[in-house]
Amino acid sequence: MGFKLTFTESYIKRAIKFAKKHPELKQQYLKTLQLLELNPHHPSLRLHKLQGKLDMLHSISINLSYRITIEMLIEDEEVTLINVGTHDEVYR
Repeated sequence: MGFKLTFTESYIKRAIKFAKKHPELKQQYLKTLQLLELNPHHPSLRLHKLQGKLDMLHSISINLSYRITIEMLIEDEEVTLINVGTHDEVYR
């Protein structure tokens, strides 16, 4: 059984901008979302809890340079996507 992915309005805007800026990552990005939906704890996603002002969020990796920040509601098997971009962009 998979998890439900929820996309915030601000995430959708950021994802569209991200896709236009990085068309070469389209397949890798889609694969990351599919894997997240199947198993957020899969080792290749490198899921980890954030600290500081983002301590309510988690992060997963698209690759070594790009991240997606997420809010995980494991009890409801729901994952809300918050932000996508480079390491520095999503951790501001």
